[in-house]
Amino acid sequence: MATMGSLKWFKMQPLRYKCELSSWVSLRRFTHSNDRGWFRSLFVHKVEPRTDTHSNLLSKKETSSLYKIQYHNVKPEYLEAYNSLSAEVQNRLHHDKDYPCEVVGSWNTWYGEQDQAVHLWRYKGGYPALTECLNKLRQNKEYLDFRKERSKMLISRRNQLLLEFSFWNEPAPRPGPNIYELRTYRLRPGTMIEWGNHWARAIKHRQENQEAVGGFFTQIGELYVVHHLWAYKDLQSREETRNFAWQKPGWDTAVYYTAELQ
Repeated sequence: MATMGSLKWFKMQPLRYKCELSSWVSLRRFTHSNDRGWFRSLFVHKVEPRTDTHSNLLSKKETSSLYKIQYHNVKPEYLEAYNSLSAEVQNRLHHDKDYPCEVVGSWNTWYGEQDQAVHLWRYKGGYPALTECLNKLRQNKEYLDFRKERSKMLISRRNQLLLEFSFWNEPAPRPGPNIYELRTYRLRPGTMIEWGNHWARAIKHRQENQEAVGGFFTQIGELYVVHHLWAYKDLQSREETRNFAWQKPGWDTAVYYTAELQ
């Protein structure tokens, strides 16, 4: 799945950056000849056997942040009202120190599924922080009224709980305007560790232009799903940055082997 839309970054002060988001689910088509593909297949990367859970092997040890991504399909005629109402409530929660949660970003799609809002939350403190927020929100009349009003505007909604890969940046506000690309990959069961091994080496090729925002994998919800979030000045900058990555030795190898894991 991939989407594109308007993203708002929230800081700890009232200032919010409004940016643009784009995200596509795409599978790179390769121009390697059949002979080269056959030759490369002889060199299979060895994957070390698992000795722990995905969450312990792949996520950051120095933080205990848990993320939640929400997908809301909005009735087209209500999209503007939905955005206004959601931004007001999110802003209050983000700045209320009684709630251990932060709004990382909030999008409307440009390309992909239309009239969709995507929200990314961070819970510092992991599952206990999430549980604390949920319990408090159940007692918050203002929030319950918001949910009731919001339900009139929605067609459907779904969410996932995520952990961030240890080798990615932690999402942080950045100067704009930008466009943001959310790329989502659905892996074959049992390949998450191998994916992480390849991307731990590959991410260095995508850091020079500061385009890497965050990398996540699902913990609860649809499993074996990976999300990569990128930022670019505009679509032309995106094309140039991605083309530049292909000139670096090792990037093509990483893409080649990770494509086989989907």
